[in-house]
Amino acid sequence: MDIQRYLLIAASAALAIMLLSEWTTFTADNGHVEDRVRLAETRSPASLSTSVLPTPPNTPSTTAPDELPTVDITDRKDATTLEDQRSVSLITVTTDTLQVVIDRVGGDIVEAALPRFPDNLDNPDLPFVILEANNTRTYVAQSGFVGRDGFDVPERAIYSSDKDTYIPRNDEAVAVVLTAIDVEPRISVTKTFTFTPGSYVIDVSYAIENNSARRWEAVPFAQLKRDSSLPPAADTSGFGMQPFLGAATTTPEDRFKKFSFDDIADEPWKLAQSGGWIAMMQHYFLSAWIPASDQTHNYFTRQTQAGFNIAGFTSPPVIVDPGQIGHYSTQFYVGPKDQYALAEVSPHLDLTIDYGWLWWIAQPLFWLLTNIQSFVGNWGLAIILLTVLVKGAFFKLSATSYRSMAKMRKVQPKMQTIREEHGDDKQKQSQAMMELYRKEKINPMGGCLPILIQMPVFIALYWVLMESVELRQAPFALWITDLSVMDPYFVLPLMMGASMFFMQRLNPPPPDPMQAKIMQWLPVIFTFFFLWFPAGLVLYWVVNNLLSMTQQFIITRGIEREGPR
Repeated sequence: MDIQRYLLIAASAALAIMLLSEWTTFTADNGHVEDRVRLAETRSPASLSTSVLPTPPNTPSTTAPDELPTVDITDRKDATTLEDQRSVSLITVTTDTLQVVIDRVGGDIVEAALPRFPDNLDNPDLPFVILEANNTRTYVAQSGFVGRDGFDVPERAIYSSDKDTYIPRNDEAVAVVLTAIDVEPRISVTKTFTFTPGSYVIDVSYAIENNSARRWEAVPFAQLKRDSSLPPAADTSGFGMQPFLGAATTTPEDRFKKFSFDDIADEPWKLAQSGGWIAMMQHYFLSAWIPASDQTHNYFTRQTQAGFNIAGFTSPPVIVDPGQIGHYSTQFYVGPKDQYALAEVSPHLDLTIDYGWLWWIAQPLFWLLTNIQSFVGNWGLAIILLTVLVKGAFFKLSATSYRSMAKMRKVQPKMQTIREEHGDDKQKQSQAMMELYRKEKINPMGGCLPILIQMPVFIALYWVLMESVELRQAPFALWITDLSVMDPYFVLPLMMGASMFFMQRLNPPPPDPMQAKIMQWLPVIFTFFFLWFPAGLVLYWVVNNLLSMTQQFIITRGIEREGPR
């Protein structure tokens, strides 16, 4: 007879389980090192030149199955000391959106920082580093040619460059031109990185001039190489959010397919498809290789014997006849998860902003939230106004639920009398309860169904607030300087718990003692969970509870003033 109460408890439990699952899903295996050391200070050129490259089909390999021998740069003629080797090896590029370090060994991108996204609020001039190669983390973007005439096997190509530092002027595009200095005779290779102002997309192109007497043929590749360490600023307390960390791609069958590092370690994956992309994802940021959309590429993920996670592709062979020049180009994105910008880069790349299976609700909520913010200029106010609009949309549905609860509360004395009169005769007790519901015009399901209907909206909004890079380091007011992290003084979680407690006081008490204890502890349990939740999400919950409590209080008092029937 207490089906309403049971369903309410089940709904609360389901919501709690959902929130907890967001903490425990996609947690990386390795711990996070707090004191990160930047690339230019600590990286070893020899260690970075070790590559993990794809082997084209039917091509004999002169190396181990998954690793290439280390390039011994101490034998280079252009470097005599370790300091000289480091300075010779690195090229830095600084634009308004990116600070990139390119290694002349392989022409790989071994560091990428984002000037528009500070590493932390205490150091606003220190950009967030997404790619890096040092004693803390290995996360680099590699590209080149393998196969019969590939110049990245058995050792990586070594490039020369006119400059070590590139800084564009007057918002002009900048081209970093690298020339291979160790390829076979009469073959000229040029690798060019083109940076566009205001963009996080880097164009990577090759020109291969064949002045030999035979046909040149090799297979282009591009891949992301990353260890399994947690990204910078990851929460290691065990209670904070643990967003997805791993690789992702798109396939004809699945527009958005994810691979955790455990998935990559357990089973290598391969797929040939036209167009597409392959990415490495972390909270708020990602890197992705986007090859030509009019070619078929062989995508793969795998883990090496050394524990590196590899996600990349090989493209159709590039064939250059004698006296001809061959070309190959691809694109590399490294930056924030801006869904509108990503949608323009490649189809379905915007799905890396992972809203889960409720994306069809989350997308309109995000659109509404961003439009409100563009008007009010504060993400905290935008969340409050969005909460008011969502609450307004469910106003009548909520009123039905609260009216049902208020009526149940009003007839509690009569229900208690029925229980006492019929004792252990459950059948007669049930019949009497149903008659009471009919007489008082109470729908026992009316109090829980509206709440269950609203749960998907809350879950979708949870993912929106968790995934939106726009809320990263976004201030609200007073002590809330970053809506994407927990409230430093736990004021909002305590307000949320208090509002839940007072809302319970407006509901009819459960007749069963065990149910009553569970309901009494729910505010405490939720408060404990929400201590580590982003302040933006807790702000939504607090405002929603206050609006609900006000609406429920007015409805409850109105029904109580109606007097007995």
